[in-house]
Amino acid sequence: MIKARDFMETGMAFHGHKCPAMPLGLRAAVAAMNALGVQRAQDKELHVLSETGKGHAAGCFLDGIMVATGCTYGKSNIEKQYYNKMAFTLIDVAGQKAVRVSLKPEFFAKMLESPFVEQRKKGVPPQDIAPEIADPLVEKVLSMPEETFLAIGPVQPYTLERKQGVFAAKPCARCGEMTFVDKLVDTDAGPVCPACRGM
Repeated sequence: MIKARDFMETGMAFHGHKCPAMPLGLRAAVAAMNALGVQRAQDKELHVLSETGKGHAAGCFLDGIMVATGCTYGKSNIEKQYYNKMAFTLIDVAGQKAVRVSLKPEFFAKMLESPFVEQRKKGVPPQDIAPEIADPLVEKVLSMPEETFLAIGPVQPYTLERKQGVFAAKPCARCGEMTFVDKLVDTDAGPVCPACRGM
């Protein structure tokens, strides 16, 4: 059984500040992984469909999900749907199954009234919020029972097409920069990259 605390140190180093939302993402991701019976992705064994947006605590939540699942933008095994929800679907690519996890509405509403969020509303950067405010909230997130704050859906069949990576590149005829061939477009001048196409 995977535990969120196992990822806390890495999560803090990756995320950059202490807040309740990043460990919420850790907890939610671990719950999804345990529901599917999977381990952290080393490559593209898992895929996340994130329903988060930007400009609010959902970004912190998503950092926790990335740290725990190993689904990252660099590996292209995460997609953001910009629904502005604290929710995501974790897909076990090989096992062809998935589970959706979200914060329970009543918990989410209370979270937005926390002393931490009150400080954020006043414009205080998260890293400047006093430890006596942040620390108890983070500890609460790490220790409270899953059923008090997470809605974990049923595990359902899910097929995600696996695509072969591209390992061939050529120089763009305009800028000269090496570009993977799947993005080059043939022109009279030669292959052109997406950045130069609009020039």
